[in-house]
Amino acid sequence: MPNDLKIASVLAGANVGGAETFYTRFSCRLHQRDAADVRVFTRKNELREAEFSKYNVNTEFFRFGGKLHFLDHLRYQKALKKFDPSVVITFMNRATQLTPASQRYKLVGRLGHYYDYKYYRHCDHWVGITKGICDHLIRGGMPAKNIVHIPNFVDESDCEAIDRSSFSTPPDQPIILGLGRLHVNKAFDTLLPAFAKLATGTLWIAGEGPERENLTTQAESLGILDRVRFLGWRTDVNSLLKAADLFVCSSRSEGLGSILLEAWYNGCPMVSAKSEGPSELISHGETGLLCEIDDVDVMSQHMKTVLEDNQLAESLIANGTKEYQTKYSEKIVIDRYLEFFNEIA
Repeated sequence: MPNDLKIASVLAGANVGGAETFYTRFSCRLHQRDAADVRVFTRKNELREAEFSKYNVNTEFFRFGGKLHFLDHLRYQKALKKFDPSVVITFMNRATQLTPASQRYKLVGRLGHYYDYKYYRHCDHWVGITKGICDHLIRGGMPAKNIVHIPNFVDESDCEAIDRSSFSTPPDQPIILGLGRLHVNKAFDTLLPAFAKLATGTLWIAGEGPERENLTTQAESLGILDRVRFLGWRTDVNSLLKAADLFVCSSRSEGLGSILLEAWYNGCPMVSAKSEGPSELISHGETGLLCEIDDVDVMSQHMKTVLEDNQLAESLIANGTKEYQTKYSEKIVIDRYLEFFNEIA
């Protein structure tokens, strides 16, 4: 190792999700840089295990369950002490709550949303992936001098667009793409009626979650079920975005919206509701089009405008690509994390 920096990267989250996906990508890329000894402490999960194995990342697995799993919690804390890290970075509430403060390392709570302060007060430092989340931490009483803004980056591996005829999609129809967990916060129940106002197009919704049945019923009641494809959870987001003519982020609440970065990276124009992250990241008319949350009519009109105005679509793509490369690329973000870790260690 070039230095003695030792990083423990900790997640106790679900099997799939945006934070879980970024955690895996971040840990692998940090390890690849060979600028620190990186070890991950997480739950067993086939997708994560395959990625960590692919990049030879040192891993330790724990149940990270509720109060009844206290012996497992002790086993995790004992393993963490044995690794003797310089810095511990925790992702989401449970991992942070189960990681004790220590004089032996700096504990960094990384927040991807406006989480409850109670899980993070014992941290030494905090990372907010948007400026809004950093302000949220300051309002909660965390010292501003110990809070840093470091955004996410996306999967920058090369790939081909998925065949547009996939999922029984007519080849002559524009593809509108929605991505995310099928949860009320993602507001796919707003996207569906906005899409229903379009005379043409096929809507791909990639994700899984508790609202699947309700959304299917809604699409049927709107008379658009034959134009909507529920794709389930997907790992080929880049390929989907390369195939799509438009990405729509309808979320009522979105910390950063890493999918916005993925759309910019893959050259897909976007329309988004003004939830927390998108309203901070997107410049209306330059890198995307914004509408108020749950505004079906304006969302639909914006979608129609982008699909019909090629010049506007190309401008949004060019500006979005530049925005990503200058602020959110993997190299920029990992460099900033390493700089930050070395500063506090």
